[in-house]
Amino acid sequence: MLADDHAVVRSGLRMLLEAEADIEVVAEAGDVEEAKRYALGHKPTVLVLDLNMPGGSSLEAIPNVLEVSPGTAVVVLTMQEDPAFAREALQAGARGYVLKHAAGTELVQAIRAAAGGGTWLNPDLGARMAATPDGPSGALAELSDREIDVLRLIALGHTNSEIADQLYLSVRTVETHRARIQQKLGVSTRAELVRYALDNDLIDR
Repeated sequence: MLADDHAVVRSGLRMLLEAEADIEVVAEAGDVEEAKRYALGHKPTVLVLDLNMPGGSSLEAIPNVLEVSPGTAVVVLTMQEDPAFAREALQAGARGYVLKHAAGTELVQAIRAAAGGGTWLNPDLGARMAATPDGPSGALAELSDREIDVLRLIALGHTNSEIADQLYLSVRTVETHRARIQQKLGVSTRAELVRYALDNDLIDR
């Protein structure tokens, strides 16, 4: 099953995949809600999921899809090359992470790997993830990668809505992250969050 908000992309992917004798596209979705609904109805072996679609957060939809269709393997197809997104997608339950600029044969390989119970990660991105240094120490170490991303954007002055757009999250999820950050760091105001981000080199002075 294909989930991407651009019809022309879905059409190209369908042509690419259906040229393979062992792959059949059973459904297409254009937003997050459709993806979850069609996954429940079609129970596809593999869901190819765009990371940035309207209707909600694709990252948050991954565990929802796995809950309603446990036999479905999710392969993320995205332009987002940040290792943090790949790490979060895999932690959410995705079986593959393919970059759009390298789709072609990589996507076919990822789909076959996921269908067989394996995983697939873009090789260059995998190397970057492996080279990522260990997390910070102290109170900052208690924050997840996503909470650090949210903290950095808060300190840079972005609104909850802007942060949600940039991180492919819902506004409610950003609000939850912010509340947890404040609780973990023992602060209550934006000024304190900015000061903490500056003191820990999360943003430039």
